[in-house]
Amino acid sequence: MTDEMCKKDIRGLLKSFGVMADEAIVGHIATNPDVKELNLRVVLEDLTEYKNNDIDRLSLEVTKSIHCK
Repeated sequence: MTDEMCKKDIRGLLKSFGVMADEAIVGHIATNPDVKELNLRVVLEDLTEYKNNDIDRLSLEVTKSIHCK
C-alpha cells in the first residue's frame, strides 16, 4: 500500500467515525435532555493479527467532558 493510499484510508476511517460519533452523541443528548455533562472516552484498539506477538500494538485513549447545557 502506498503512503498516499494509507493516509486516505486513515482519513476515511476518522471521518466515518466522526460522523457516526456526532450522530450518536447528539441523539443521546436529545433523548436524555436532563443530562448536563457527558463524560466520554474514545478508545482506538489495534485488532491486527501480527505474526510477531512481541510487537507493540497501537493503542490510543482520549477522554473528554461534553457540556450539554
